[in-house]
Amino acid sequence: MTIAASQTVANYWLPGRIQTFHTAHPGIELRLTIANTGQVALAVHQGSADLGFVEGDVDDASLAISKIGGDSLVVVVGTKHPWVGRSRITPKDLLTTSWVLREQGSGTRSMFEAALRKYGIRFSDLRIALELPSNEAVRAALESGDCATAISGLVVAQSLAAKTLHRVKIDLPRRSFYVLRHKERYASHVEKALIKWLNI
Repeated sequence: MTIAASQTVANYWLPGRIQTFHTAHPGIELRLTIANTGQVALAVHQGSADLGFVEGDVDDASLAISKIGGDSLVVVVGTKHPWVGRSRITPKDLLTTSWVLREQGSGTRSMFEAALRKYGIRFSDLRIALELPSNEAVRAALESGDCATAISGLVVAQSLAAKTLHRVKIDLPRRSFYVLRHKERYASHVEKALIKWLNI
């Protein structure tokens, strides 16, 4: 069976769960491709993936979408950033720094854009230094400079523990992870077994 997953889910949430599923069902072969949320939804829509796992909102009436987990979006900065000494920042502060962010189409990016709208901030008013196609690239760029990013707490947990990045407190929403399948395609026994396993 072929599954597609967006980067945060694929790299931080799914691997251990797939491994335990494989141990319990050694005869089942799973093939994983990694893309951003929009690309994963398209793969399931077109049939090149049987199931999709994403952390962003998907608007496609042909897909059945079920919640399976979640994480928190956090704002982090490099150790040279002036926010390091502050216990909390305000929404207006978001306009005073340069940002390294994921590319358009990523679930992380769309969630941050939604949070900005709730604060009455236009994304176009941010100072964007870099847009990068992977969480790891964003994290590495941040560790080397003095910019900020909004990213999954799962992605930066080790960097925060090692104190190579600093988390800045500001209220951002929790986000959900979802499994996608095409409504009109037959759900195989393998698909049903995997979905059931992931909801345990």
